[in-house]
This record gives sequence, C-alpha cells and structure tokens, in this order.
Amino acid sequence: MEDGQIVDLFLARDEAAIQRSAEKYGLRLRGLALHIVQEPQTAEECENDAYLAAWNAIPPHAPRDYLYAFLARIVRNVALNCCRDRRRLKRDAFIAELSREMEECLPAPDDLESRLDDMALREALNGFLGTLGEEKRNIFLRRYWYLDPIAEIAKRFGITQSKVKTTLFRVRNQLREYLEKEGYTL
Repeated sequence: MEDGQIVDLFLARDEAAIQRSAEKYGLRLRGLALHIVQEPQTAEECENDAYLAAWNAIPPHAPRDYLYAFLARIVRNVALNCCRDRRRLKRDAFIAELSREMEECLPAPDDLESRLDDMALREALNGFLGTLGEEKRNIFLRRYWYLDPIAEIAKRFGITQSKVKTTLFRVRNQLREYLEKEGYTL
C-alpha cells in the first residue's frame, strides 16, 4: 500500500492505518527504537506508542510523501523519552557521548526565541546535509539519527573505524561553520 493511501486511512480515522503502517514500516521502526533502548520488548512498546502518537498527530498533518520519516521521528523521540524516563541517559555512555558531540555543533534552546527558531534550524540542517556528499551524509545520519555505533557504521560502508571518526569530526566542524554563517551562535 502506498504512503498516501495509508495517510488517507489515518485521516479517515480507520484503524487499518495502524496495521498497514506496521506491515510496511514496523521492522524498521522497531529496529530504530531497539538501537536506542537496547531491549526488544521496550522497542516494541516504543513502536506501538509511535503509532498512537501518529494517530493523534496525523489529522492536522498529512505526511503523504514522507510517512516513514514522520513515523521514524516519532518512534525515535518516544525511545529517547523512554530512556530519559528510566534515567538511562546518565548511565548510558553511548547516548551521552553522542549528545556531547552534537552540543558542540548545535545552539542550545535556552530561551523562548531559540525554541521558536527550531523550524529555521531544521531547514538549516537540511540545507547543510544537502551540501554533503552521499557517503558523508549517510555516515552522519547513521551516527546521529539512527545512533549506530562507529564499528557498525564502518562495517556497513566497508571503511575503517578511524575513517568514520575522522569523517564525523570533519562533518561536525563543517556543520558548526555552516550554522555560524547562517547566523547561529554556538
């Protein structure tokens, strides 16, 4: 079933929308959650919570052309919130390491003005990602969106871990420079 048809089911408030979404994207969404929470049962709960969140969010939104990205963003946020709720972020060095790496590149939302600027920041990030070559962009996304370990990224792309680390370091520096040129203070 096409994404547009699934979104139409959501808009019609037809419960088959959840079933069709699960059939089409369930494994990928559960895998994304599993990378974050590291527990299969919790990952499945995150996937189910994401379907509920999508059920509640789709009537004002209609992500016909980007349903997977829409669902993936929701499941990722649900999984990260699950980690926060369990106070695992403090104990999980991997997620803390990623947070520390990105704090050096992204402005902190410490006031109302910064929070209102989220949309512009999202556009700037998408613009930056568009300037990267395919390999660099994919390495960056695998690390900071999918939260893949460096060893897994190296294996996936057939490169050394050292190259992955160097690429990530350079891309973070490029991101910092790009955002500064866009007027963000870091």
